[in-house]
Amino acid sequence: MSRKLTTISISEEVKEKLEIEKGDMSWDEFLLLLIEEYRKKKVERGIDKLREILTDEDIKKIEDSHKKMHEEFRI
Repeated sequence: MSRKLTTISISEEVKEKLEIEKGDMSWDEFLLLLIEEYRKKKVERGIDKLREILTDEDIKKIEDSHKKMHEEFRI
């Protein structure tokens, strides 16, 4: 199976920094890992922000509602 390839234009400075971090990985492996780590951090920041906004009581209500929904719909 043949894969389509593409080129991404970046500065030499950025490429050098990426190559250092990439190490032995292929560019595909490295960039997929980078995306995965970025998404994890994004979720963590969102959760941290929610923790700042919500009270313990709010969290308990959400947990109870979630549990009830699972029980009612057998999810």
